Amino acid sequence: MRRNFYEVFRTNPDNSLEPLHRVRIGGVEFGPGVKLSGGVRFGGIDLTKYIGRDLEIETDGDTWVITGIY
Repeated sequence: MRRNFYEVFRTNPDNSLEPLHRVRIGGVEFGPGVKLSGGVRFGGIDLTKYIGRDLEIETDGDTWVITGIY
């Protein structure tokens, strides 16, 4: 399913990103409470470069698996 970036992550006042759900990217899994800063790669991806884009999501139980970026 295609979801907007802001349905998956929120932008914090310090410009970090935080997942709104349990998320998996390329075998790396993390959830709410984890802050991602620019330049930090999870599953080989710097998510700050894709703010506002749509993400392709598959679900695995309660985990949202990011499989693509539009």
